Amino acid sequence: MSEAAYLQVARDIRERIASGQLKPGDKLPSFNALCEQYEVSGTVIRTAMILLKAEGVIDGRQGKGVYVTDRTPQA
Repeated sequence: MSEAAYLQVARDIRERIASGQLKPGDKLPSFNALCEQYEVSGTVIRTAMILLKAEGVIDGRQGKGVYVTDRTPQA
């Protein structure tokens, strides 16, 4: 059985942060851009964002976007 899509998206974003592609303070692509990039629904992206936010990897700023936090992800 394959991994849930939202877990795949969250893992990929964590790996991009760990590898330095995304750095603390970087803004993530828009919600729609992430849907297109990963070829998934908004529900999948929303669930991945909730997971990453709960882990402290990202932080949403109302009206400004979602940013990488200073915390190093546990990849």
